[in-house]
Amino acid sequence: MNVLLKVFGSVMSIGAGFLGGKLVDVVWEKATGVNPPKPGDADAQAQATLRQALGFAVVSAVVAAVIQVMTNRGTQRTIRHFNKTVDEV
Repeated sequence: MNVLLKVFGSVMSIGAGFLGGKLVDVVWEKATGVNPPKPGDADAQAQATLRQALGFAVVSAVVAAVIQVMTNRGTQRTIRHFNKTVDEV
């Protein structure tokens, strides 16, 4: 059961990271009016100033760290809950 919960936690983390990345992209476009300077977009990188590129990197890193902490906590809470439930049965 523990392995299944860890796989579930990994899937949730990947999904949350994907959604968080998309959210950062949309908010960046709405706030600045330009595409985010992502590594795969050479045009956006060329047009972005150093300040914009650093700002996007910082915002992306903060969102990724928050998502990682929240999914880790959620996974640990779920594992504790299921371990407690198994002990009661």
